[in-house]
Amino acid sequence: MENIQNLPIDIQTSKLLDWLVDRRHCSLKWQSAVMAIREKINAAIQDMPENDEIKQLLSGSYIHYFHCLRIVEILKGTEASSKNIFGRYSSQRMKDWQEIVSLYEKDNVYLAELASLLSRNVSYEGPALRKQVAKVQQLQQELSRKELECQSGAADMRERYYVSCKQYGIVGENVARELQALVKDLPAVLNDTGKQAACLEQAIQLYTAFTNFVSDWSEPVLPMLSFVQRKGNITVYEWRTGSTPTVIDRPVVEEAPPDTVTEETIDWGDLSIGVGAEEVNFGITVEDSVDWGITLESGKEEASAGGIDWGESEPGAVEIKVVDAGTNCPEGVARGEDALSVLEYPKTRSQFVDELMELELFLCQRLSEMSEEGDMVAMSQFQLAPSVIQAQTTQRVQAMLADVRRLLEGLTSLRMQHLFMIQASPRYVERVSDMLRQKLKQADILVLKRASVAEQRQKALEEQAKLEPRIDLLATRTKELQKQIEADISKRYNNRHVNLMGVMV
Repeated sequence: MENIQNLPIDIQTSKLLDWLVDRRHCSLKWQSAVMAIREKINAAIQDMPENDEIKQLLSGSYIHYFHCLRIVEILKGTEASSKNIFGRYSSQRMKDWQEIVSLYEKDNVYLAELASLLSRNVSYEGPALRKQVAKVQQLQQELSRKELECQSGAADMRERYYVSCKQYGIVGENVARELQALVKDLPAVLNDTGKQAACLEQAIQLYTAFTNFVSDWSEPVLPMLSFVQRKGNITVYEWRTGSTPTVIDRPVVEEAPPDTVTEETIDWGDLSIGVGAEEVNFGITVEDSVDWGITLESGKEEASAGGIDWGESEPGAVEIKVVDAGTNCPEGVARGEDALSVLEYPKTRSQFVDELMELELFLCQRLSEMSEEGDMVAMSQFQLAPSVIQAQTTQRVQAMLADVRRLLEGLTSLRMQHLFMIQASPRYVERVSDMLRQKLKQADILVLKRASVAEQRQKALEEQAKLEPRIDLLATRTKELQKQIEADISKRYNNRHVNLMGVMV
């Protein structure tokens, strides 16, 4: 018997209620009894004295048997004045709670309820709270990742914006104005390119001599390139006529309007049509004091002259002279396209670039041939060639090729292509500005999205901060409940040690 007394009683928490029922410590119908007790507890807590400990017991927790015992102990002090000569309390509060304790102790209903409460905390309440915390923590990780993605995406879009601005050669503070300002510097840049073309003299001479020697070519070789090499970036008028203009009337570059004009935004004025189409008013008024040089007389033949006096006595004296377009400009005056330089005008510039590429291909081919002209047969082919061909070395041809490529790259770079597009079409400025603004807009959208994601992450963090104290409180109360049940069962078995196993919250 002493050995048995020293052996602990181990009970699995999930099977505690069945263990109590099997050993007839509790009845199978304990649930119906608990329901009646809960109704009495709900009625009793409506009338409670002002006491801080009672408020703490009744706030936010499941009131069980041990809470009721503590409430009775507190009421013994607050309701002491209602005690009669027989030692009984006349206070209804005390009577209600004493009745609740008695109902709990009948058939050990309280023990079954505590076992059920402990099992629920261990099997359901604790895991559910831990699952919610894990879910909130996972959500925080995902939101943190999205926040970093938005931040990096916004920085990437802004970086793309400034890279694009750098390609255009602008800062990016005011795209439209900066792009239009670049065009103002374009003539100076092209004039500098025309001056650099002077270094192509030897390359052009080599290509001309080689062409004439190999194929007996009679037509001019690289006419535009030779012209710019000799005279620089001069006007199209001088290229076309061969004479220097006395007056250069350059076309006015139209600035890009702030908004695109559509048919809905066009104001056509007041277009009123009279009844029967007899009178059409276009909103134009002719003052009587203005002499237009036209007289309207009803006596003239309206069918032939339309009532208009041309200032001639005979119709046959009227002489109409038709001239070709562009030939009505005074001699020596360059207007319109003629006032542009050959590197500004798209047609002549394209010809200049094509001839540069032609010269580049020739020099590349010549370098390849010179590297293979080591045999006697190849040397004999150029014995009768001009001295300008025989005197060339690989280093000289490579230097010529470098000059050609430098000029070609300067005219065909992405920045120059944009400048030419801006000069040719002011609407291009709007398209580029819109395209760049879209990148900034996307960056701003990502910044706003990052702020929203950060707000969601903060809410998830606050929710975790609310759940973690609940877990700690549940764990504390579960441990207290475990000790109370173990002590109660231990009394029933001569104070043997009782272990409730599997209690983890």
